[in-house]
Amino acid sequence: MLVAEAGCLFMGFILYISGVQGQTNIICALKGSSVDLPCSAEHPTSMVKWYTVHQNDSSHELSPKGNRVTYNMIEGSNYTLTINDLRESDANFYCCRENTDQPQLWRNGTKLHVADLQVKVIPATEGQTVTLMCSTSCPLTETPAAYIWYKNGEFLYQDWSPWYQQLVSSEEAVRYSCAIKGYEDLRAPEVSVDSVTSTCFTVTYAKGKMCSYKQTSEDEPCSITYPTEVHVQKTKLKSHTILTCNTSCPMADPHTAYRWYWNRVLNSHCENQDITLFRSNSEIYSCAVKGHEDLHSGEDCVDDENCWSVNYVNRRICALQGSSVDITSEYSYPKNQLPQSTSWYIKKRSNEDADELIDVKYYDNLKIPHILSINNLKKNDSAEYTFRLQQINQQLEQSELAGVTLVVTGLEVMFTPAAVMTEFQRVTLTCSTSCPLTDDIKFIWYLNGRPLTLPENQNKHLVLDPVRCHHAGNYSCAVETHNNISSPIETLTVNGEYGFKF
Repeated sequence: MLVAEAGCLFMGFILYISGVQGQTNIICALKGSSVDLPCSAEHPTSMVKWYTVHQNDSSHELSPKGNRVTYNMIEGSNYTLTINDLRESDANFYCCRENTDQPQLWRNGTKLHVADLQVKVIPATEGQTVTLMCSTSCPLTETPAAYIWYKNGEFLYQDWSPWYQQLVSSEEAVRYSCAIKGYEDLRAPEVSVDSVTSTCFTVTYAKGKMCSYKQTSEDEPCSITYPTEVHVQKTKLKSHTILTCNTSCPMADPHTAYRWYWNRVLNSHCENQDITLFRSNSEIYSCAVKGHEDLHSGEDCVDDENCWSVNYVNRRICALQGSSVDITSEYSYPKNQLPQSTSWYIKKRSNEDADELIDVKYYDNLKIPHILSINNLKKNDSAEYTFRLQQINQQLEQSELAGVTLVVTGLEVMFTPAAVMTEFQRVTLTCSTSCPLTDDIKFIWYLNGRPLTLPENQNKHLVLDPVRCHHAGNYSCAVETHNNISSPIETLTVNGEYGFKF
């Protein structure tokens, strides 16, 4: 690959070379937390030493550093290396060995990634709103016990899902943050949504890695304007083709860097908005804005007649437990080559391999979009779903691109500030979900089994201000289109002014 002033030049194929290879154990841990790295030697003894290893097979012996980096050399302890208060500089390839004379011994080890915690802001398909997600820069090896959300520094709620429970519009004075249960002192930097239009949205980060794209310091606040859509413009000339990663937002930062994907694999060498191709081929390309890779362009090819592309109608779906969902993939293939097979794959966790779905219902006649239907949804249906085309006599290609994220949510009644109140105080009841349902969803509230008539401005939230004794009782909620799906009953207790309970 050659790089020119005007963009990136692609003369043919791209060769990707990985560094240290072999039986590598990959661990992702949260920045500021602690991690135990097990010794990967075949027969470790108390004589082993720990090393960091570089791509040229050179190594550096690690020495214990106070309480931050320690060895556990007790027999039966797996001779672990413990690193406390993880820093970005700790991200490395680690090996333990007695003998350092054989470079090939470095092939088995542990690759440690150190994850930043961040509130991602993603444009929603419903109106001028965005979705918030508590995200890490790599999939954590330890499954989070729960995600905790904060609003203006105050605890809001916790849930198993990393998605914030409702869509957000522009609220400059409102700041959101999140943490992982058990690591509450390692909160993500606060984020506020300043403005949302049909083409752009602007967010302000209190600090963090996102700001490093705008300025030299990560400790200062920054505001960034992002597009709501990304697409690739293809310009065919006599001797070459120019691909341009265009966005919907003319206000976006002119110094924005871009991500290009070739055959669904990231090309980390090119961050220009344009790339130039001197060969017409069937390779698949797509692009995204760097730092905002969740918003991705559709797949396309330079040679439309020989293109094997896969795109999705919706990449994020929030659905109610017990309901049904259709996941739709649109794809293309050469006219003279039918796919050998079309399959859906499911991946429960982002650091695991995807499994093919066997016992599923889908519709496909090679003329319409491929639709995967799942009925009577359960919470364990929450996963990432990808669609794959297999060409004749070729293996299925692995992809670095995400498919469709499905989150299946139940309904739960939550009381703020508490379920036990005193008369004439204010209490807010929320029909809580694990992901944001669409804005046009209408909620139904029940008190002691009877539906309530809500004021016009109340729907997902029921505000009792002031709360009175007759408000005490058993509350539940449901969604109007699925009123057979309701939340468990939760009890609101109201204490009278003189200590009586209702």
